[in-house]
Amino acid sequence: MTVRLVVLASGSGSTLQAVLDAAADPDFGARVVAAGTDRPGCPAMRRAAEAGVPTFAAPLADYADRAGWNAALTEAIAGHRPDLVLLAGFMRVLAPATVSRFEMINTHPSLLPSFPGGHAVADALAHGVKITGVTVHRVDAGVDTGPILAQAAVPVCPGDTVDTLRQRIQLAEKPLFLDTIRQLCLGRGVTEDHEESNS
Repeated sequence: MTVRLVVLASGSGSTLQAVLDAAADPDFGARVVAAGTDRPGCPAMRRAAEAGVPTFAAPLADYADRAGWNAALTEAIAGHRPDLVLLAGFMRVLAPATVSRFEMINTHPSLLPSFPGGHAVADALAHGVKITGVTVHRVDAGVDTGPILAQAAVPVCPGDTVDTLRQRIQLAEKPLFLDTIRQLCLGRGVTEDHEESNS
């Protein structure tokens, strides 16, 4: 059975594009049935549309409160009957009721539990760490607190800026994310044996 993926993204969509490209291979075991966003017209949704994938948008400003937004987004996701929801640069925190309804995984630019939240790359630089990286984890009701599925280490180089470090993290992120998705889709799960490092 081919696993049905719904991907949520807020930005450029480079990670979404990597998933779309991987899903074009029948051996990947999954297909993207929809892509959603909180930012209508973002490049990520244009990438999905160009690939023939249905898109949907739920801008926070369209709703009276965050509860209404979460409810609308949840129903939009549910309408595509996903087996797995991927957060690929989606910059909103989802309500516990939304998270508990679907199996979700997220990719985060640090070695969790270090540097959770939206400023992980800058936080790593500010703390002077020599190693950071990327984590793929299950989504729970907290912020970047779900069970870790896989991690890859990325060295912090002298003279790194937020942009240069983020770019190297993204190079490690995509193959790790895709490998994790592939293994989940094949039903083999992900264990410590599948951790990778490019340090």
